[in-house]
Amino acid sequence: MKNFRFLFTIAVLFQSFVFFAQNVEFSKENFPSDKDGLKLAKEKLEEGDEYFEMEDNFLKLAIEPYEEAQKFNPNNAELNFKLGKCYLYSSFKQKALPYLEKAKKLNTSIHPDIDFYLAQAYHLDMQWDKAVSYFDAFLKNHSNSSDANLVKLAVKEKNDCATGKDIASKPIRVQIDNLGKEINTEFHEYKPLISADESVLFFTSRRPGSIGNEKDPFYNDYYEDIYFSQKLSFGQWSQTKNLGAPVNTADHDANSGLSVDGSKLIIYLGSKNNGDLFESELVGDKWSSPKEMNKNINTDKFHESSASYSPDGKSVYFVSDKPGGIGDRDIYISYLDDKGKWGKAENLGNVINTEFGEEGVFIHPDGKTLYFSSQGHKGMGGYDIFKSIYNAQTKTWSTPENIGYPVNTTDDDVFFVVSADGKHGYYTSVNSKGFGGRDLYMITFLGAEKKEVKEVKTVEVAKVEKTENVVIKEEPIARLTILKGIISDEVSKKPIEASIEIVDNNLNQTISTFTSNSASGKYLVSLTAGHNYGIAVKKNGYLFHSENFDIPDTAAFQEIVKDIPLKKLEIGSKIILKNIFFDFDKATLRQESTNELERLLKLLNEIPTLKSKFLVTRIPKVPTITTKRFLKVVQKQWWII
Repeated sequence: MKNFRFLFTIAVLFQSFVFFAQNVEFSKENFPSDKDGLKLAKEKLEEGDEYFEMEDNFLKLAIEPYEEAQKFNPNNAELNFKLGKCYLYSSFKQKALPYLEKAKKLNTSIHPDIDFYLAQAYHLDMQWDKAVSYFDAFLKNHSNSSDANLVKLAVKEKNDCATGKDIASKPIRVQIDNLGKEINTEFHEYKPLISADESVLFFTSRRPGSIGNEKDPFYNDYYEDIYFSQKLSFGQWSQTKNLGAPVNTADHDANSGLSVDGSKLIIYLGSKNNGDLFESELVGDKWSSPKEMNKNINTDKFHESSASYSPDGKSVYFVSDKPGGIGDRDIYISYLDDKGKWGKAENLGNVINTEFGEEGVFIHPDGKTLYFSSQGHKGMGGYDIFKSIYNAQTKTWSTPENIGYPVNTTDDDVFFVVSADGKHGYYTSVNSKGFGGRDLYMITFLGAEKKEVKEVKTVEVAKVEKTENVVIKEEPIARLTILKGIISDEVSKKPIEASIEIVDNNLNQTISTFTSNSASGKYLVSLTAGHNYGIAVKKNGYLFHSENFDIPDTAAFQEIVKDIPLKKLEIGSKIILKNIFFDFDKATLRQESTNELERLLKLLNEIPTLKSKFLVTRIPKVPTITTKRFLKVVQKQWWII
């Protein structure tokens, strides 16, 4: 009798398991008592199927109706499979796994590619070994598949699992903070851009209150607009503002690149020629109408997306899928010619570009460190962020380096920018603890190198929190100087739009020419260590201002605030020549003095009525020189006064 009861219990449990794992169709036989519910569920199924059959961006639009149908019948294999696939193509990829697992359990042969999608879901969830086993199962069953691209992708993503497992085992020490409610909303925010001094942040958002305030039917999200926020004195961000017209329109408008001083924007317009790049400049307190970049950058039929200005503004890096490249999307560079036009673009080559895709290019204010996202270099999966350093002597890029976990995850990690001092990074991520959609986050690279850390806590980006003994290296801080300030009238204190020239005195070469803002008088420039610089400020009706400063090669990152008041050109005005250099203990002018004297000569030629009088005061290391002797030196070495 006891044996019978035992067998009966086993039989009941087995029947319960079979019932639980049984695929339930949307039919009257399965739901005889709820005809209205069945009718509504089938309507939602049909609505979702319309989007599902269109693939690509429409897949995420199928999620809402599918979920309504799934509430009515959670045990339909096909519906669970479709929901899982839709989530894999959405911003919330981590939600795909339970649906795909259930679909496989309900019907092991629900779809020929079920193992591939399950492998992707396990990969995203950082379940490396399970992902590999399902990739292997897929590849075994598709060895003679006609879909070569899918097989190629499976092989690549299987390899990513091995790389990802290794990278995740050695997390870098960072703190990741959500930028908060002043920046983020329940809608999508992405593509952060930061000025070199981190005083202003630009980004793209799909939120209500855009210029058109309408939704794009293709995405079912609001049209993109560009927004900005300024950092307040206590370190918080100001309330976000829409950049407004003429930059933003009723169509899609997305920021793509920013000059180091925050005065020039590169804008991506997807409605133009399959995606083109435009430029806008801050004139006073107004942004100019976006002007299309020339045909050396944009193409008529292909896609140009992210871009980044070099610190001196003389070159621009950008991404394009035009023919002739190495992979799906490549990074190119274009230089300004003598006429101020963008020249023919050059592919950065196969050290940077791969057979897959590159995106989200950003050149650091140091002018040599390139950050970009790639699907082709060794990463954790999807797009990972890499950096490469340019060697000016050999004119080559270093082998791209993965910047590590948890900044990189198994999802797509794109549009990453770094502050001038190298301490902060800004990027977009989807997190269950965020405000809803994609949010903007700031990464702080922590501390100096430590031999051992007993506990490393990483912010949940993919899903895993890891504790491990690791060696941690501090993120190197760029040896840069950010020189900034305000140009103003010495008497009225009103801001002045002046021309500013930065000269490398060692090379006797002008490295940057720009103007201060007409409304605020502000200027900003990024300078590398190891050079002696001269700065000259000019404005019609004013005496020019110039001075020299030296940045040693060993100098750490620094931010120098240099406000410059200009004197009006009137009787009695004096010019102090600060960039006149003599050889040590000699009365011979050095080459670096040329620029200073040229500016003075130009001023005298432009204003014939202007008379000059030289007075030489005490000159360090040349104590015996007199005004008369100085003039003779100038006459002999440079020009006759």
